Amino acid sequence: MDCILLGTGGMAPLPQRLLCSLAVRLNGRIYLFDAGEGNQLGWKKTRLGMRGLGLIAVSHLHADHCLGIPGLMMLRAQMEDPDPLTILGPPGIAEFVNQNQKLLDFYTNYAVHVVEWSGHSDELAYQDEQVRLYWRPLLHTRFCLGYRLEEVERPGRFSPERARALGIPQGPLWSRIQKGERVAGESGRLISPEQVMGPARRGRHIAYIVDTRTTKNIYRLCNEVDMAFIEGMFLPEHARHAETKGHLTVTEAARIAGRARVGRAVLIHISPRYDQSQLDELESAARKRFDRIQVGRDLDTFTVLL
Repeated sequence: MDCILLGTGGMAPLPQRLLCSLAVRLNGRIYLFDAGEGNQLGWKKTRLGMRGLGLIAVSHLHADHCLGIPGLMMLRAQMEDPDPLTILGPPGIAEFVNQNQKLLDFYTNYAVHVVEWSGHSDELAYQDEQVRLYWRPLLHTRFCLGYRLEEVERPGRFSPERARALGIPQGPLWSRIQKGERVAGESGRLISPEQVMGPARRGRHIAYIVDTRTTKNIYRLCNEVDMAFIEGMFLPEHARHAETKGHLTVTEAARIAGRARVGRAVLIHISPRYDQSQLDELESAARKRFDRIQVGRDLDTFTVLL
């Protein structure tokens, strides 16, 4: 599982820092979180390609998180026979997508499925054969969602020793039983996968949290994830601005990461008031609260291992 930062900034794109967007790549499929103005630049720089993009999860309807969606949709339509696209987001995301397509009069050669949060929504927003995606409201100046992506449980480890002891010859039968099939051993007796496989293993978990003040839902989304991408928009000395504008300081983000027992944390959605030379200062302030945290830079790739 690769987590690629297409941008790390907030409010407005800068020449050296694109707007906050995270692409999670798993087995060739791409799950995208937020797409602000200029998002296509991050795609071009990372050479991700559009073929794998099947999901866009939008945190909220502020321009720096959603204005890149129409461009991505148009770019995707240049492919032959693209798969359907799912767009998740807050109330209003369907109107945003539909009105942009109507006013800009652009063509799509694929189905678009838009899912809006409502007060009756389940925590589970989306699932496929690889992942489950959960959402919860955050605490910003307008309705905003945080997300948690969980890889489905992986099969337990295969035991060659058990397989041999049960009379399963090495070869195609080993592959079949690891895929969940019952196979016949040398004696003709049927052998089930659980006889040669260990217990199922937890998948990898990540969280994406931007544009919020502290709220219990952040802890629920971040609880014991392998990696949390969480906004650290301001230095602690600018806490008043963070509180007024509905954001976190780097020290607040670090405290949340520690209390939620995350494996690693990456600070994103950095205020444009800080230039590139100040990123180390933000990171140093955060590490006073949590040592497994760093400031994300555009195009950084983080591999979450099995």
